[in-house]
Amino acid sequence: MSGIKRIAVTAVAVGVLAAGCGGGDKPIGSASSNPSSSTSSGGQGTGQFKKGGTVTIANVGGQTWPCQFNPFNPAVNQVALGFVYEPLTFVNVLKSGATTPMLASAFSWSPTKDSIVFTIRSGVKWSDGQPFSADDVVYTFNLMKQQPALDLYSLWTGAGLTSVTAAGDKVTLKFKAPAEPYFFNFANQVGIVPKHIWSTGDAAAKPATWANPKPVGTGAFTVQSCTSNNISYVANGSYWQPGKPYLEKVQYPAYLDNNPANLDLASGKAQWGGQYIPNIDNFYKSKSPDNNYWFPPTANVAIVANNDPSHKATSNLAVRQAIAYALDREQISKIGESGYQPAANQTGVVTPTFDKYFDKDALTAAGYDKPNPDKAKQLLQTAGYSSSNPLKLSVITVTGYTDWDASLAVVKQQLAPVGIELSIQDLQQQSYNQKLYTGDYDLAYSSLSGGPTPYYELRQLLYSKNSAPIGKQANSNYSRYIKPEVDKLFDQYASADPDTQVKLIKQISGYMIKDVPIIPTTESVDWYQYNTKDIEGWPTQEDPYAQPAPYNIPDVGQVLTNLYSKSAQK
Repeated sequence: MSGIKRIAVTAVAVGVLAAGCGGGDKPIGSASSNPSSSTSSGGQGTGQFKKGGTVTIANVGGQTWPCQFNPFNPAVNQVALGFVYEPLTFVNVLKSGATTPMLASAFSWSPTKDSIVFTIRSGVKWSDGQPFSADDVVYTFNLMKQQPALDLYSLWTGAGLTSVTAAGDKVTLKFKAPAEPYFFNFANQVGIVPKHIWSTGDAAAKPATWANPKPVGTGAFTVQSCTSNNISYVANGSYWQPGKPYLEKVQYPAYLDNNPANLDLASGKAQWGGQYIPNIDNFYKSKSPDNNYWFPPTANVAIVANNDPSHKATSNLAVRQAIAYALDREQISKIGESGYQPAANQTGVVTPTFDKYFDKDALTAAGYDKPNPDKAKQLLQTAGYSSSNPLKLSVITVTGYTDWDASLAVVKQQLAPVGIELSIQDLQQQSYNQKLYTGDYDLAYSSLSGGPTPYYELRQLLYSKNSAPIGKQANSNYSRYIKPEVDKLFDQYASADPDTQVKLIKQISGYMIKDVPIIPTTESVDWYQYNTKDIEGWPTQEDPYAQPAPYNIPDVGQVLTNLYSKSAQK
């Protein structure tokens, strides 16, 4: 799979095998593992490398490029955030939430953690030459309030955001209650947009669907050209970090299938990869000493069941339970993902990354610690189905994701004997997104990114305010799972102490076991391949300064501002 459809933290590190050699200068600014306060005396790049070189990204999107760069549209924002648009602060999931100042040079929480003040960086310009200011920040957040479809993390409706105001270079966000857990979302995952562009014309009239074909941002790159087959980015000559970016260009070809992308990576034609490569050591690593890879696990790949009552079969708890009992996740991992993605579990908590939140006893007590096809058969019989009278269901997936196809082939094989006849619908990315977001499916194979704890992924998946009625676009709760009791647990998390937060996650994962709204199959990893023949500065297992896959946002921006060409230094 590629990750092009992932919604940003829908996640943890949101995607550990071998790590190659790499390095380069660290991200800008000081890093703090405590998102309570941050200061920076400037935190700007040192300009230590000469400019030059091109990086080509191989990351399968399952579609040609629509040449849209709307940072509020989860279907396309992964080619916009990080490249063109930047957040206030970068939060590194792989370093326990360490922060790096970006468009805000500093921030400070109130003692009660129900308001936060950002100091907006001076001297920053938009790529069209206009000055960036605190007014742009205020405009961005208030636009999300006025247009709920833009509020991808339910900040106004769920996190209790009540106001965003500016006074000089200070921007204050106020909340109804303690809001520190939402920092990852509002500080790190919201790309700030220019008021002078978005307050006029089509942007103002239809901000959620505006194509934004020529985006204006503060990021290190601008879009030079876009066709259905390739996006070409060039260095932003007025970028606020002195000397950066070191690269001159980024090429982003459109791939419809993993195989040609994998060939380009193995040959060195592309230097940065983000998809599954079967038998990677033989196919890729052995081809060149410059070919390297690293797969940090971060979130889940899951079968998302449509819980809305209009979908009679999948809204039936017995059916969802039967699917969960029937699956041999170890086999799905072994055959579908070559073992690179570990088997997931029904709690939705990724292990060993988040072991302290994992309730193994609850999983075992419910019988989900191992496959139980007999139990699955019994449940389906109570719902009126059997191997002689099978339940016919379809699952949507993205064409070109060869590992997902292989995994679903295993799922289909495992479901058949218990009485479920599964058909697999391979769809182009845009068609897949449309069906997933609006609830036009029985089952969907899907993966979101996560965050520094399981809370972030689970909140995206299960919080009712991230859902929407059938036919309307949901932000991330695509299963349409609605449970007031679970919402209350999420709402308590922000003001809870760390030990209570662990208990709350265990209670929430208990509903994953009880209600089975989605069925995790494997633990998603950051698919990441990188070539060091000419390009250095890559994140590595030894220096995980950002999530390394090119589909991670806004992490892609951190990586691109640290990469440099060795040949350009000669």
